[in-house]
Amino acid sequence: MNEVLRWVEAERLSFADLLDDLADDEWSKDSLCAGWTVLDVAAHLTLSTRTTLGMVVWGAIKARGSFDRMEADLARKRATQFTRAELIEQIRVTAGSDRHTPGSSHLDCLLDALVHGQDIARPLGRPRSMPLEPAIAALEFVRTNKFYGAPKRLRGVRLVATDTDWSGGEGPDELHAPVADLILISTGRPAGLTNATGPALTRLNL
Repeated sequence: MNEVLRWVEAERLSFADLLDDLADDEWSKDSLCAGWTVLDVAAHLTLSTRTTLGMVVWGAIKARGSFDRMEADLARKRATQFTRAELIEQIRVTAGSDRHTPGSSHLDCLLDALVHGQDIARPLGRPRSMPLEPAIAALEFVRTNKFYGAPKRLRGVRLVATDTDWSGGEGPDELHAPVADLILISTGRPAGLTNATGPALTRLNL
């Protein structure tokens, strides 16, 4: 198992532990993903190792070409097919799997687990740290990835981490924040701005 897969496995298992600790009423709370509940996010993470090319093609047709709508439809359908305990167990049993959604990579899986952990934990007021080395790898990956919209979102912005010696990006304006928040900002989540400072704040459109 390569290093990235080890990180993915650890984050998925940690994600399952987080879900296991949720109270009944927390599953229906809103996540950081607009329009997604905690249950929707949990169901989505089970799909990381289970989505086939056929599911993507058919889902894209039903969603009229919208990848975001397709992902939401698949997650919500799965949330109705399995109990919460079954979803948690599905995440656990395939935590170390090297399967991934067609067209994605293991770094996508890592980013998925890291970000969705925050999507659930932050609205619920549950502290959840990101391990630094995997988080930096995910940040390096996402900040130049057009699929996530980061290059456009971060145009003219230099990211500077406040919790480790890391910086990246080009631009006249800097944005200072912990690595976890820089990842959330890079993926378009306004919650990442909570601990951010710097002149680039006025340039961002989240």
